[in-house]
Amino acid sequence: MRLFLYVLTQVCITLVSVCGINILTGLTGMFSLGSAAFMAIGAYVSGLLVLRLGISMYFAFVIAIAFSVCVGFIIGYPVVRLRRDYISLVTLGFGESIAQLILQLSQYTGGAFGLIGVPRKVNVWFTLAAAIAAISVTAWFKNSKYGRQCIAIKSDELAAKAMGINAPKVKMIAFLLSCAMTAFAGCLYAFYVGYVGPTDFGWKKSADWVIMVFFGGVNSLTGSIFGGAFLTFLPQYMQSLNKYRYIVYAILVLLILNFKPNGIFGEWELSRKNLKRLFAKSAKNKERN
Repeated sequence: MRLFLYVLTQVCITLVSVCGINILTGLTGMFSLGSAAFMAIGAYVSGLLVLRLGISMYFAFVIAIAFSVCVGFIIGYPVVRLRRDYISLVTLGFGESIAQLILQLSQYTGGAFGLIGVPRKVNVWFTLAAAIAAISVTAWFKNSKYGRQCIAIKSDELAAKAMGINAPKVKMIAFLLSCAMTAFAGCLYAFYVGYVGPTDFGWKKSADWVIMVFFGGVNSLTGSIFGGAFLTFLPQYMQSLNKYRYIVYAILVLLILNFKPNGIFGEWELSRKNLKRLFAKSAKNKERN
């Protein structure tokens, strides 16, 4: 039971991050390999505020997320004006820079030893509520005016600009919302595990999230949730598989690209309307048989 609760908590924290990647990559088409850096910022800033200044955890979360958004604005201002392939390179460089900065500021961050002694005040129910909130915000954003504009930009940015959409502004909003969510995931991680290490937030973590989104369905929030939950649950629950995680990921990605290029769920979303259609279709198939 303890293992199940631990895995469920890790899944919930991952889903908060994956929701941010769904907004950034799934809706807007921007590929970031430095998103885990914002998770690191959220984890370290919130942990340091509580350990060094003694402020409440919730207030530390707010400050850490706000700080991450400010950093995201500084990085995002030039990034959102770049081509998609350059965005990956710039964010990768940013992520590695943050990792080196954490090591250099060892008097504050603990350097290679990490930040030890963070109060373990976050439990499974807190992370579950956070995951539900992140999913709700992502669903709302997808159906909002800005979400529809993000989809238009992803489909054809030049055409979207011709229609009067301010592409840099919309992409910046999506980028900052993604930063806030990954920073929030970092806060949850720090106060659940009780320790923050510099190796926890490398570019591989960012790549994991992107793979999860593509596995479930890059155009589907439901698919991203499934991909995040499944690919977190599998290696966590099957420890023998954990060391071969990236080999398994590579095989899964190749299979998806060959047989389901749009991911397992494609563009399908879990909704009352779609469920009615699904049940009606299955009922018709039974009648035919």
